[in-house]
Amino acid sequence: MTPGLPPPKFQLTTTPDYRESYANSVQMRVNLWDFFLMFGTINQTAPDAVTIQNFQGIYLSPPQAKALSNVLQQNLKQYEAAFGEIRLEAQTQGEIIQ
Repeated sequence: MTPGLPPPKFQLTTTPDYRESYANSVQMRVNLWDFFLMFGTINQTAPDAVTIQNFQGIYLSPPQAKALSNVLQQNLKQYEAAFGEIRLEAQTQGEIIQ
């Protein structure tokens, strides 16, 4: 941004294929060039069987992934200040917390 100039005005629009979905599973793969987030839903079909149905994968550049992390941390702090601490009861699958 150039000093002395007003900030740009942003207009948010959605594409025809835009959708909103609920996810209770996020898996991540990382390499040198990007972060890949795979969103899905977990269904426990039996006491010893869990099915994860992935429905969307999103690639982020490392700077965008860090920006997302910062936004999430800021919003989680505000949420916990308003509603109390979020406690994680880790359900582990190996070393992965779903």
